[in-house]
Amino acid sequence: MRRIFFDTNIFIYMFEGLEPNRSRLIEIRRRMLERGDKIVTSAMALGEVLVKPTKLGQTSLIEQYDRAIRTTAEVIAFDAQVAWRYATLRATHNIRNADAIQLACAAHFGVDLFITNDKPLHKMDVPGIGFIAPLDKIPL
Repeated sequence: MRRIFFDTNIFIYMFEGLEPNRSRLIEIRRRMLERGDKIVTSAMALGEVLVKPTKLGQTSLIEQYDRAIRTTAEVIAFDAQVAWRYATLRATHNIRNADAIQLACAAHFGVDLFITNDKPLHKMDVPGIGFIAPLDKIPL
């Protein structure tokens, strides 16, 4: 079993049906289920996914997205231990706050793979994260 972190943009591709990313994600998820892999994400990612339907007042969509993420992924909270990792990332890398939170949560959990299409993160080496890769480079 591998632990695979989904960044916010990965969930958005799935929920909003953005192609070709959605089709690729469906195939990756099918393979993950076959292997018994686990999806991991952060509470911040959950919140970010809920912004658009909240702005639009789409209560049923808010509930659908929340349920989909919380039943398929382990959602990691940003707590005091994660804050230490966040501080280290912000002090040693020139990255956005949101990216540092995502990476800190993933590193704290000890993920094997962090999937994101945020290009600045692809070259980073973060202790606690095996690999950081874009969606189109994930081997099936």
